[in-house]
Amino acid sequence: MPTPHNNANKEDISKIVLMSGDPLRAKYIAEKYLTDVKMVNDVRGMYAYTGYYKNKRITVMGHGMGMPSIGIYTYELFKYYDVDVIIRMGSCGSHLAKYKVGDIVLANEVNTLSNISEEIFNRDIKKLPAFKEINDIIIKTSKEKDIKIEQAPVTTVDVFDVYFKNIRDDNSIQIAEMEAFALYSMAFLNNKKCACLLTVVDSTCENEEISSEDREKKLDEMIVLGLESTLKL
Repeated sequence: MPTPHNNANKEDISKIVLMSGDPLRAKYIAEKYLTDVKMVNDVRGMYAYTGYYKNKRITVMGHGMGMPSIGIYTYELFKYYDVDVIIRMGSCGSHLAKYKVGDIVLANEVNTLSNISEEIFNRDIKKLPAFKEINDIIIKTSKEKDIKIEQAPVTTVDVFDVYFKNIRDDNSIQIAEMEAFALYSMAFLNNKKCACLLTVVDSTCENEEISSEDREKKLDEMIVLGLESTLKL
């Protein structure tokens, strides 16, 4: 079953996959939280690990930065590895004072400034809904574990929003990141499901950010929420 970007055998990948942009974060999650862990992909350094969280078999994998990168990996997971659910656990920027650095955000819709949907669906789509069934599980789990989350529309952009004034000044954007719209597009295309959990790591309102080391290792509350949610899937 290996694809050009994944040398795992089909049986090496679980039906539920947690993904992060940084493959080192996937490594961190696997080593800290999973038991009986096996690295199942190392093509291009995009590590994937399969193991057990409590009694649940899951795979954690990196997906890289930007919609083309996550689009490749999630399409192959849905299409060729028969994955049913992917939860992205990533980072984002806040463009609204309500969302503070360190907050966990659950996407209740995804939208984009990009025209990527014309290539995927052959029509221009700018907004996609969340999968209510998966979001409801995450919300229920957050309450059970006393993990505070915010729900917000998430805007996927093609450039790092911190660098470009026209994006920073776009008042329609509340939360910005670079991958979610492609993930949801691939889920809808393949009749599968997904969700997107994000931790705010910088803010145009607060002029704050957290370090790359913290992005890799100190997003544990979001990681635990994602892992605990898989137990209900």
